[in-house]
Amino acid sequence: MQLEDLGQRICILGPSNSGKSTLASAIGRKCGLTVIHLDQLYHRPGTDWEPRPREEFVRLHDDAIGGDRWVMDGNYSVCMQQRFARATGLIMLDIAMPASLLRYFRRTWFERERLGALNGGRDSVKWAMIHHIAVVTPRNRSRNAARFNQADLPKIRLPSIRAVKDCYQLWGLER
Repeated sequence: MQLEDLGQRICILGPSNSGKSTLASAIGRKCGLTVIHLDQLYHRPGTDWEPRPREEFVRLHDDAIGGDRWVMDGNYSVCMQQRFARATGLIMLDIAMPASLLRYFRRTWFERERLGALNGGRDSVKWAMIHHIAVVTPRNRSRNAARFNQADLPKIRLPSIRAVKDCYQLWGLER
């Protein structure tokens, strides 16, 4: 599949620390799309990943999907239905849980500036996040895969880190 086949409103799904934000930013630069990181809408800026009230997040989300040209990374099932209704294409990063854990430790220990981070916040290793990656995400995989498979949109599933790297090369994306 070519990148152009996904249209002008692309949703990127996948487990935490799978590379969604980095891919969204690369696609945004290449295609001139507004990049929307759902983590930044869901969490209050300048905090240690403190969530916003649900109504505020949904309002910010719905305002963001109202645009004509965007690439959005994140899952957040509470508003996935309306996001899919506006999307023109889907990408699912489906990398293994051990790879997500390794990427989490790498980003919290070694990356000072990362795409999709909270403004004014700092990543640090948290037991809650380790639990989310190792326990919650595997339980959600089948639900998210079913939503992805049921969506009547152009879509591509990237089942490994190697597949993601190959996609970068095929689409001429830069990190």
